[in-house]
Amino acid sequence: VEKLVESGGGSVQAGGSLRLSCAASGYTLSSRCMAWFRQIPGDEREGVARIDTDGTIRYADFVKGRFSISKDNAKNILYLQMNSLKPEDTRMYYCRVLRCGTWMAIGVRGLGTQVTVSS
Repeated sequence: VEKLVESGGGSVQAGGSLRLSCAASGYTLSSRCMAWFRQIPGDEREGVARIDTDGTIRYADFVKGRFSISKDNAKNILYLQMNSLKPEDTRMYYCRVLRCGTWMAIGVRGLGTQVTVSS
């Protein structure tokens, strides 16, 4: 059974840091392209960062220089290191498997992890 479980969210002050984790089961992350998305309920989701199987990484302009995506293939976990957080980063964050080379999400979606940044 395919499953993605996000964790690591929380409440921080502006300028703080968080590291999000996405534990995958039923998927082998080393052979999957993965991404982090974020969303406010009722709004469109935003692609935050993606990592392809060849190591190519893409970031949304609004997180460049602040966030870093990585994978631990041995542990089958996807990470998002978030530094210099801003109040506008307050969203629900979740990970997804992608169709490689695109931002098209496929497969299951986890419950997400809430990030709240106060000014």
